[in-house]
Amino acid sequence: MITFVQSTVMGLLQGFSELFPISSLGHSVLVPALLGWHRVVSSQSRSESFFLAFLVGLHVATALALLVYFRSDWARLIGGFFRTLRTRRIEDADERMAWLLVVGTIPVGITGLLLEHALRVLFAKPLAAAAFLAVNGAILFAGERLRRRAEVRQLVAASAGAGDGGEPGRNLETLAFREAFVIGLFQTLALLEGISRSGITMVAGLLRGLNHEDAARFSFLLATPVILAAGLYKLPDLLGPLGNGIRPQVLVGAIAAGITAYLSVRFLMRYFQTRTLTPFAVYCLLAGGLALVYFGLIR
Repeated sequence: MITFVQSTVMGLLQGFSELFPISSLGHSVLVPALLGWHRVVSSQSRSESFFLAFLVGLHVATALALLVYFRSDWARLIGGFFRTLRTRRIEDADERMAWLLVVGTIPVGITGLLLEHALRVLFAKPLAAAAFLAVNGAILFAGERLRRRAEVRQLVAASAGAGDGGEPGRNLETLAFREAFVIGLFQTLALLEGISRSGITMVAGLLRGLNHEDAARFSFLLATPVILAAGLYKLPDLLGPLGNGIRPQVLVGAIAAGITAYLSVRFLMRYFQTRTLTPFAVYCLLAGGLALVYFGLIR
């Protein structure tokens, strides 16, 4: 099974790496493998295991932390969504943002239902996670570089806004619905262990002219219903036989994940007011490369 020490470490790791653009799935494979927690690693690639039940608590706690941090945003967005159902029109920024999030959630919702379990079973192995983590670093680097292209600068100039930090960028509500769909489509790549959900959606947002702060905000808002749904969808695993003997450990891990996730999003929303994805790209390339050497050549 899983010990209280392991559950605490995995909870802290989930809350940190789910929101930092460094891939929680990749780290949930690599860190236990490096620590010699072979049972935890092997359980992730099984069709049914205690680890699937354990993830329920971590996902729900992470989503709740995001809901708490963005509570004022969600109050406006949910209100705006129900207003559109009543009036059958989109009349303000909150109503439009609500539907942008709905449209952006569709691709990963469908893909997750169809492929999430199969991809986890196939790729939840240290060598694959290391390779995808390095790829994630390359994607973050490419996103920062491609954002400086003339086409992106034209998008910014055509609908210029600026966050509190002054970085030029499009206002979030100027995104077209097809752009929100494409950003959501990018998010499906996070089903691969090592590809970061927040990182890949931030890159997609940057390429559509958002500044780093708004790209991060849209990424976190878009991730919240997906992470919460993933936890609730697997709730029967936790309540059923797979959860036997680990429910106290799940509670400990969930508390660790929730606290860490809240602190992480609070830090990152300030960080991206003035800074970029580049440090995370460097980390992913180095960590992924070293892990590839370790698991591919040494072990």
